[in-house]
Amino acid sequence: MYTPNRRSVLLIAAGSAALVAAAALAPSAFAAEPDLSTLAEAPAIGEKVLGKDDAPVTIIEYASATCPHCATFHKSVFPQLKSEFIETGKVRFVFREFPFDDLALAAFMLARCAPADKYFPMVDMLFEQQKTWAGPNARTELFRIAQMAGFTQEQFDKCLTDEAVAKGIIEVRNKAAQSYGVEATPTFFINGKLVRGEQSIEAFRQHIAEAGG
Repeated sequence: MYTPNRRSVLLIAAGSAALVAAAALAPSAFAAEPDLSTLAEAPAIGEKVLGKDDAPVTIIEYASATCPHCATFHKSVFPQLKSEFIETGKVRFVFREFPFDDLALAAFMLARCAPADKYFPMVDMLFEQQKTWAGPNARTELFRIAQMAGFTQEQFDKCLTDEAVAKGIIEVRNKAAQSYGVEATPTFFINGKLVRGEQSIEAFRQHIAEAGG
């Protein structure tokens, strides 16, 4: 599992109001006793969902764009989960952002600023190419990825200084930490059951079966 560090990565838009909002979570912000009563409620910024609304099993993932374990899951496990369960109507998959640093926040901001049908393809690309963009050439590499989703330079720059988008993502993260006990990524909730850490497809099959899928 990937846990937060205190290193601030102001490589994208240093000094912008949006990224200043991404202060690291203090340990006291994490929930001592998770309260999942509002887990199913969509955040104010909107929910990102794949699958049928009436699927018998809902999987909620909290992930950070710079989390290597999240990248491994999305590259090696998620495609099978998607074809076997999401596309067959057995699972409704909800992706929620849990950035641990400014760089992850910036990446998620770009995904949120993209057209709605480009959100998941862009998230997939961010995880696929994480080792390329999550480094000293972050701005250049993120712009290259954004261009694939149709961004112009002006749209790219505007998105990375959009305080409303930044605050919306931070609210998702803070709610997860303060109410649901999310401390590291990836963290999953499978019909409300907390499952921490990277999971194999075999583990998901078992969790989904136990949840009634």
